[in-house]
Amino acid sequence: MAVRSDKPEGADGSAGPAGDGGGRPLGSRAPLFIRRSRALHVSWQVAVFVVGLAVVGAGVVLLPLPGPGWVVIFLGMGIWATEFVWAQLVLRWTRRKVSEAADRALDPAVRRRNIVLTAIGLAVIAAVAVWYLVRYGWVLPWNLH
Repeated sequence: MAVRSDKPEGADGSAGPAGDGGGRPLGSRAPLFIRRSRALHVSWQVAVFVVGLAVVGAGVVLLPLPGPGWVVIFLGMGIWATEFVWAQLVLRWTRRKVSEAADRALDPAVRRRNIVLTAIGLAVIAAVAVWYLVRYGWVLPWNLH
């Protein structure tokens, strides 16, 4: 879980605007010689955006297919986060939420509840399967001729 800082964001960027202690300062991570030239920096940002968009697009395509769709989407967000503050804030928020969800999932009461709900769901599925087999036998409800 993230530790909140009572200090305002310092020059070292130790705490982001959300106060979540993101660690790194927000903003462009482009090399200094690129940031010095406005035209070169804008070109750099366009290139980073296009590459990130291609990776996020590939991740979206992978979502319904067998593959690591969400991992690829977050990889694309990571590419965007090297240059854009909004992507950095989204990734910090996502990391915080995933950490909180992991903490909640390890709570014994939540684990017991999830096990009970899973057992109930499996019992309902088994009951429906038994009802179908008793009523119709091993015959499928559609023709495959």
